[in-house]
Amino acid sequence: MPDQTLPTVLESAMRGVACKCPRCGKGKLYSGFLTLRPRCEACELDYAFIDAGDGPAVFIIMIAGAIVVGCALIVEVKYQPPFWVHAALWLPLILATTLLPLRAMKALLIALQFHHKAAEGRLIDREPK
Repeated sequence: MPDQTLPTVLESAMRGVACKCPRCGKGKLYSGFLTLRPRCEACELDYAFIDAGDGPAVFIIMIAGAIVVGCALIVEVKYQPPFWVHAALWLPLILATTLLPLRAMKALLIALQFHHKAAEGRLIDREPK
């Protein structure tokens, strides 16, 4: 799409968080919970280049782990509840802090990958000196 200007990093990030196409910002990125569409329905961008890998899950695990462990430690030190109370409190929080932001985090990393034209790493052929 040569007539379209390149988005800024902030625009790309907002498109990602909204789970929209990283190029046009109009088409939907997903066809299921984490299943990508084959291409954008608005601009026909082929999503074959996308490889988010384990990045979204790692970021979510680190953030959720800090939140849940911090809260659990505070509750344990302050109230010392029985273990079943911990299970009742933290299992729903773990599910909420890991599953809810996962789509947006994956889409954000995809949008940033598109914005920065990230590609598979390549070794540079150098001639011996």
